[in-house]
Amino acid sequence: MRPSGRNLDELRQISIETGVTAYAEGSCLIKCGNTHVLCTATLEERVPPFLKNTGLGWVTAEYGMLPRATHTRMRREAAAGKQSGRTQEIQRLIGRSLRAGVDRSALGERQITIDCDVIQADGGTRCAAITGGWVALRLAINKLIKAGDIVTDPMTDHIAAVSCGIYAGQPVLDLDYAEDSEAGTDGNFVMTGGGRMVELQASAENGTFSGGQFSELMDLATKGVAALVVAQKAATV
Repeated sequence: MRPSGRNLDELRQISIETGVTAYAEGSCLIKCGNTHVLCTATLEERVPPFLKNTGLGWVTAEYGMLPRATHTRMRREAAAGKQSGRTQEIQRLIGRSLRAGVDRSALGERQITIDCDVIQADGGTRCAAITGGWVALRLAINKLIKAGDIVTDPMTDHIAAVSCGIYAGQPVLDLDYAEDSEAGTDGNFVMTGGGRMVELQASAENGTFSGGQFSELMDLATKGVAALVVAQKAATV
């Protein structure tokens, strides 16, 4: 029995509300159960120096957690004077993941920055940030297309992410914190809407896992991502 009472292959309740900020070119608030992440997309008519005069655009991301996103207050990283290694790793993951669904030639020499701010954390924040970040990116690019600034849609596919793991000896989909903190194996699966892999992160937290168990986790992730893509489509029609 999962602490939440969910079935082994059941996602937490998903909600994606768009247009939640007044100034960003694209924005959404994604809720995956008790994990809530605000995602905004900012468009700039410039690219990093290493891309100047290449004709290629760039999609990057920043990630952070509010001090009371968790049960006890965390010190702001700005107050500490540097980002943690975890924060840097997650925002690089978000950027890599979202770029996998973008034709950067069609985007042209412009940069879109996706800011992912965790308002409330209950496990799976990086997966929620990727899934919601895609929605914010989609909305920002829709504005470019509507304005006639680009003629070809640079977004080639949906990108979404979900966690899977082995909890109490059973493969489960979409771990919340209670499961994540006790999981024998924990993984994050980033996939396209077409079911292709973008990035897989899986590790044994307690003992080891077999190839057969990993295949079960992949099957769960495929099902979960498909459901998340349905939610993305509903939010961006």
